[in-house]
Amino acid sequence: MNNTEILITALMIVIATAFLRFLPFIIINKSLSESKYIKFLGNMLPYSMIALLVIYCLKDINIIKFPHAIPELISIAVIVVLHIIKRNVLISIAAGTIIYMFLVQTIFV
Repeated sequence: MNNTEILITALMIVIATAFLRFLPFIIINKSLSESKYIKFLGNMLPYSMIALLVIYCLKDINIIKFPHAIPELISIAVIVVLHIIKRNVLISIAAGTIIYMFLVQTIFV
């Protein structure tokens, strides 16, 4: 590919991405966005996604083999306590991730 073809390809990607990002706002009009169902989904989907992520992260835990899910349980406890205290999702997730990685890489090797 020469430079012109690369530029055209990049521009097509940018236009397609922008179009796909704006498409829901074009399709969904104001009356539909005021619907009770849409508001319900807007309120519930973030919590549902977090629940799916937690289930996905914990699906391969084996409590019979060492380390018996201890690092995961400690990390979950840290996340819950920090979230109750700070009410900040980013702090909770970052601290839980750091503690989990520390436990897995140093203590429960």
